[in-house]
Amino acid sequence: MGNFAVFERKMTAAGMGEAPIRAFRRNYEALLRNESGLIPEACIMPTPDLPFVAAPDDSGAADPLLLEKAVVIKLNGGLGTSMGLLAPKCLLPLRAGVNFLDLMVRQILDLRQRSGTGVRLLLMNSFSTSRETLQHLACCGEAAAAGLSDPAQVELMQNQIPKIDAATLAPITWPADPALEWCPPGHGDLYPALVGSGWLDRLLAEGVRYAFVSNSDNLGATLDPALLRHFADSGAPFLMEVTRRTAADRKGGHLALRKSDGRLLLREIAQCPDADLEAFQDIDRHRYFNTNSLWLRLDLLKSQLAADDGVLPLPMIRNRKTVDPRDKTSPAVIQLETAMGAAIECFAGAAAIAVPRSRFAPVKSTADLLALRSDAYEILDNGQVRLHQDRHGVPPVITLSDDYKLVDQLGALGVPGLRRCRSLTVTGPAHFPPGVDLEGDVKWSGTWTGTHLLGKR
Repeated sequence: MGNFAVFERKMTAAGMGEAPIRAFRRNYEALLRNESGLIPEACIMPTPDLPFVAAPDDSGAADPLLLEKAVVIKLNGGLGTSMGLLAPKCLLPLRAGVNFLDLMVRQILDLRQRSGTGVRLLLMNSFSTSRETLQHLACCGEAAAAGLSDPAQVELMQNQIPKIDAATLAPITWPADPALEWCPPGHGDLYPALVGSGWLDRLLAEGVRYAFVSNSDNLGATLDPALLRHFADSGAPFLMEVTRRTAADRKGGHLALRKSDGRLLLREIAQCPDADLEAFQDIDRHRYFNTNSLWLRLDLLKSQLAADDGVLPLPMIRNRKTVDPRDKTSPAVIQLETAMGAAIECFAGAAAIAVPRSRFAPVKSTADLLALRSDAYEILDNGQVRLHQDRHGVPPVITLSDDYKLVDQLGALGVPGLRRCRSLTVTGPAHFPPGVDLEGDVKWSGTWTGTHLLGKR
C-alpha cells in the first residue's frame, strides 16, 4: 500500500504537470500518515471583531493605477449536478435570458469603462465546463468585442486527480467509465493551477500584482475598487472576505484563531470532529462565515510558494464516496481535497475583512436560485447583483421540498415577490401566480399560512 509512483504515472499520462502532482503527493502522504485533517474546538478560539466595509464602491471613478495591476479570477468548474444541470452552472439563466457568465462579463466591462484600463478576467474552468463556457463567450458579442472570448486570454484550467481505492490506497480503476476514476481536487487547486499553467509568472510579467478570486455562482462577488484600495494599502499578502453568519450558514466554513500561534484559519464542516458540531454551528460563538472571496498579492504568493518548496501546506480534506456517485454499491473511494481559503493560515500577516451580505449571493440550490430570481435582489445594468435595500442586508430564508430540488421543477412554482418576506417554506406542489407578493413568514403545506400573504401587485 502507498506506492505513489503509480499515481504519478497516471497523472503524467493524463497531462497533469509537476505542480498538481506535488500537491497531490503532499495530501496522499498525509493520508498514509492517517492524518484526519480535523480541527478540534479545543485548538481554536473565536475570531475577534474584524474591520467592516460598509458598502461597495460601484458609482465613482476607479483608481486606474491599481486596476491596471488587477485580475479577476472566477472559479468556474461546477456543473450544478445537485440541481439537475448537465451544463456549466455559469450558463444557468437568471432573468430574461441573462445568465451568470453574462453578468460576469458586464461587471468586467463596467470596470474597464470606469477606469480606462484593461482589467483582466480569468475563468478557472474544469474539463467539464471548458468547452461550453468558451462557446458561449464566442457567441456573446460583448465578450468577443472586449477580447474575452479568446481561450488563451481568459482560461485557467483546473487540474484533476485520481480517486483512491479505499481498500488498497491505490488508484481506483473503473473500466465501465474511466472518467469516474478522476475527481476535482477542490478549489485549493487554484494555487497549483496558477503555477503549473504558467499564469502566475505570466501575470507577474505583465505587471499584475492583485488578484480577486471568487466563485462564479456568487453573483454578489465583484472587484470592488474600495476593497482593492484597502487591500493594496494594507500590505497584506492575503485577505479573506467574511460576513456575519446566519442560520443558513451553520454548515458553512467559519473563521477562527489557532491557539498555538494566533494565526487565522478556516475550518470547514468536513474538518470538524463530530463531538464539536454543536460548537461549529454556534453562529454566536463563531460569527464569521467564509464567503470564498479572496484577495491575493501575486508577488507574495510566488515568494511563499518558494518558501514552501512549491506547494502551499493546505490542510487536507478527506472525503469518502463511491467511485460512481450514482451507484452506492460501487467500490468505496477516497477523494482528497483542499480549500482555497485555508491558505489564510499559510501567510504571515494574512487578514480578513467583514463585508455586507450583499457581497455573498451564491446559488447552491434551487432555493438560492428562487431568491435571486425574485425582487429580493436587484440586478443592475453593469452586472452588479444586490439585496434590495428593504432587506437591510438579510436574505430571505427559503426552504423547498424535494418537489423543487431540480431547476426544471422550479418553473412550476413561479416566482413570488420576496422583498418583504422573512422566510418561505414550501412542502408539496404549489404555484405562485405572476405578481403575488409575500410578506413576513409564509408556509405552504396543503394550505397557505403565515404572517401575510398579499394579493397581486
